[in-house]
Amino acid sequence: MPGIVDTHVHVNEPGRTDWEGFETASAAAAAGGVTTIVDMPLNSVPATTTVRALKEKWRAASGARVRVEFWGGVVPGNTTDLDALASAGVRGFKCFLSPSGVPEFAQVDEDDLNAALPILARRGLPLLVHAEWPPALRPIPVAADTRAYATWLDSRPAAAERDAIAMLVSLCRDHRARIHVVHVASAAALPILRDARAEGLPLTAETCPHYLTFSAEEIPPGATEFKCAPPIRDAATRDALWAALEDGTIDLVATDHSPAPPAMKARGDFVGAWGGIASLELGLAAVWTGARARGIGVDRISRWLSSAPAALAGLARGTIAPGSDADLVVWDPSAEWVVDQQRLRQRHKLTPYHGRTLRGRVIETYVRGRLVYREA
Repeated sequence: MPGIVDTHVHVNEPGRTDWEGFETASAAAAAGGVTTIVDMPLNSVPATTTVRALKEKWRAASGARVRVEFWGGVVPGNTTDLDALASAGVRGFKCFLSPSGVPEFAQVDEDDLNAALPILARRGLPLLVHAEWPPALRPIPVAADTRAYATWLDSRPAAAERDAIAMLVSLCRDHRARIHVVHVASAAALPILRDARAEGLPLTAETCPHYLTFSAEEIPPGATEFKCAPPIRDAATRDALWAALEDGTIDLVATDHSPAPPAMKARGDFVGAWGGIASLELGLAAVWTGARARGIGVDRISRWLSSAPAALAGLARGTIAPGSDADLVVWDPSAEWVVDQQRLRQRHKLTPYHGRTLRGRVIETYVRGRLVYREA
């Protein structure tokens, strides 16, 4: 199959390499059949909001086992840096509408986007948006049970995604700029996305393997390895996201790989724990396991994991054709195995997939025809 292009990866190097780095992230990618990662502009220090910071990223990634591309960042006050970043080779830009969790990457408001989007439209580059609308987020009561997953879930209602995406549709209409909604996790947002597509707006969307695999009902008390934002919602939402992939409302699947040191996951405390799920090595198997159970074939998997992400990032990859680079994954769709997190290649091993039975195992991965991974 064409090698996987994962357009949502937090490598965190330089600056927070103790969370994850290019050595361990690219090893995990290769073992998961991923031949290209596109690194997010946070949580590294400095964030990728200037050309100087981008050059530091290039140096850090020089020894990676797979191909590495970069998103730039849109933050308040860096509008004058966007053209230079585009000329330096970023594949597009990322922003947050709600707090990102790190001080180097501040959230933007509608005025910031109205300033940035004309530049991105002129350069033909997409804006990737973490779409949760701050006024719809709910404060967590002081007396709340921090071990209960419902405490975290209730603080990030589906309305936050719905309202943010409605605003993005309006901006997309006004500027005719490419806007991509990352990690869609709410069924409430899907009608808005469908209407935008019917209108012909250049608005695209992704979801993640964890939203397609898990449901809120199965998350045990204190199991903060499941914490992410937006949160994993109920089983009915999971089914709606699969349906949206099948009908084209959602374009692609990317992991949002975001590990952190175990102490930051603060097991037992859904309020204090860092939000982020590590699955770079597991995305293909997790998505295939769910797809196979629904009668979805490998051709659709390849589009969602390879060609559609490559198109988002403007990369001539994700296909097998004469003249294309030989970025390939050889995998066994029938192989069944149980995830042992201690065997994963990511820097920190904690993952909600631990102990879960998945189907589909990577045998070999090739980048530009060179073997970068072979199953032992």
